[in-house]
Amino acid sequence: MAVPPDLTLDFCGLHFNTPLVLLSGCAGFGDEYTRVAGYDHRAVGAVCLKGTTLNPRLGNPPHRAAETPSGMLNAVGLQNPGVHAVVQELLPKLDFSATCYIANVAGSTVQEFVEVCKVFDDSPVHAIELNVSCPNVKDGGLSFGNDPVASARVVEACRKITDKPIITKLSPNQSDIANNARHCIEAGSDAFAAINTVTGMSIDVQSQRPVLGNLQGGLSGPAIKPIALWRVHEVYQVCKPHGIPIIGQGGVSCATDVIEFLLAGATAVGVGTGLFYNPLVCTAINRELCSYMQGLQLRGVGELTGALQS
Repeated sequence: MAVPPDLTLDFCGLHFNTPLVLLSGCAGFGDEYTRVAGYDHRAVGAVCLKGTTLNPRLGNPPHRAAETPSGMLNAVGLQNPGVHAVVQELLPKLDFSATCYIANVAGSTVQEFVEVCKVFDDSPVHAIELNVSCPNVKDGGLSFGNDPVASARVVEACRKITDKPIITKLSPNQSDIANNARHCIEAGSDAFAAINTVTGMSIDVQSQRPVLGNLQGGLSGPAIKPIALWRVHEVYQVCKPHGIPIIGQGGVSCATDVIEFLLAGATAVGVGTGLFYNPLVCTAINRELCSYMQGLQLRGVGELTGALQS
């Protein structure tokens, strides 16, 4: 009997059961999603927790979400109970032996990023994802993630206070994502998540008003996959010489999507909006991914990373 392909992988020293990662904001703080009937920890490599700030946030006014052709817009606004409540009240509900949990850190200043990371550093989370797409209030509201120097400043400051793996979540809303990645590598980033959502808006033609209460939001879903694939490929060229892994994400809903991201250079692949359509999609993706690998006689999923033929 043939030995099935190995879907496990090493990501910054962490053991992932599979290359699939549940993305921040799509699985709550872990406990909500793991209560879905039929959920199997073994189907995913890691779960990214909802974006967390230093103090509680109520988020943006409604509406916060809008369906679009082949995707959705969201403008939740980082609603969360604050990092101390997350660590003291929510993390104890999670089984950290079943899968890896990654904290998602957000802030409006470099110091807020640092303070949140300090709290998570003294917690059982396996890694920390820096959501540098947050607006920098001390620089006129420009997103940290759209400025390579500002992104690197956040990474450098957080690197000083934690030994946990740091994953920098890169924004697609910038002119040179590869340059941003270079700066973040020099500042100490261990890995990248590419990409975050693409900025967009929706208008109600009857009321002639924006659908979202925040006017604009982040576009996710299949509509952004071609953008995400290209961005991952760009970042991979910078990461490959350093052996730095990438979580490729943006519009993943089936095994073919996962394979495309792996070929483009991703080590792991995030599933987000696809969970809203099918909460158990990861099990089906793993089955189809194994079938694809068997057809090519591949032993481990790592053989697909960066295997794109020119």
